[in-house]
Amino acid sequence: MEELLDHLLEQRDRASLEQALEELLTPSELTEVCKRLQILRLLDEGVPQREIARRLGVGIATVTRGSRARKSETS
Repeated sequence: MEELLDHLLEQRDRASLEQALEELLTPSELTEVCKRLQILRLLDEGVPQREIARRLGVGIATVTRGSRARKSETS
């Protein structure tokens, strides 16, 4: 994890960060990471889990995983 964080922090701007992520992740992995960020943002906004799943076209289990992660951060 440290090596990954160091690599990402070395990037000078958005374009180089985007390139680094595209080099590290497959297109489907990048899409999944983006969806997971959207899930967390929508949970923070108070959007119901089933609505998030519907909007993003993901399974309810994926949204629930994000919700559990958020709850463990605040515990």
